[in-house]
Amino acid sequence: MSDRNKGILLLLISALGFSMMGAFVKLSGDLPTVQKAFFRNIVAAAITLGFVLKHKDRIFGKRENQKLLLSRSSLGSVGIVMNFYAIDNLVLSDAEMLNKLSPFILIIFSGIFLKEHARRYQIVSIIIAFLGTLFIIQPEFSVQVLPYIIGVLGAVFAAGAYTMLRVLGNKEKHYTVVFYFSFFTTVLLLPFTIFFYEPMSVQQWIFLLLAGAFATVGQFGVTLAYKFAPASEISIFFYSTVVYSALLSIVLFGQIPTLWSVIGYVIIFSASFYMFLKNNHIDKKQLARQEEKKAFRSS
Repeated sequence: MSDRNKGILLLLISALGFSMMGAFVKLSGDLPTVQKAFFRNIVAAAITLGFVLKHKDRIFGKRENQKLLLSRSSLGSVGIVMNFYAIDNLVLSDAEMLNKLSPFILIIFSGIFLKEHARRYQIVSIIIAFLGTLFIIQPEFSVQVLPYIIGVLGAVFAAGAYTMLRVLGNKEKHYTVVFYFSFFTTVLLLPFTIFFYEPMSVQQWIFLLLAGAFATVGQFGVTLAYKFAPASEISIFFYSTVVYSALLSIVLFGQIPTLWSVIGYVIIFSASFYMFLKNNHIDKKQLARQEEKKAFRSS
């Protein structure tokens, strides 16, 4: 399996983890946004700390990577709170739509800051997938403006955090990056959680603990994915969260997708499959060229 396909697979797993997280956050009911975000991160911090200690690595990473780790964590923390705020204050379909802007923004950031040039077929696939998302979510922009602005800003901050992951690359272990981010966010949100804290039932505790566990899966997946492949080549597959969320809505909330949603599924899968085939074709060409060079040198 090529590094690009490893990145795609990890991103699909990450998308499932984040979709499950969103479902459990919604199931936890009417609680303060910062409280939900706090529990999502404290669970992830506890799990990833175990990985760091097991491998006997530095808990907070190498000194030379502190600026990158801090930047990634700061951007991600703001993005999470804004995303949770959007979920709490908007129609769920609108919040999902805004969140799905992050992979698209990530392509732009990767071009500006990392000089990663997207090929024409990748740009076409991104646009098609974005249109497919519109078919599924069918946004209803009809309430107040502020939550929508915050939702868009959440996607921007998330894209910034993922860009930092690309810059970090293999400089730090994936579990160190996830722990650093989760611990940073936990500490940042602790005073706000104490101030706004509302008592929770046993069921709400369970839901938020599960949200934290699945968030860890999502975080591991996305952290590893962008180490294996450029964002411009694999970020389209993060749109699979829309499909996962639709399936979870059927199972957990009894919401049956409309015909427009089904059309959206087909569009997104078609765009993803098209890019997957193109990527594989390029991999084979590059491998063939490498074999030719080896044969030429040996002769």
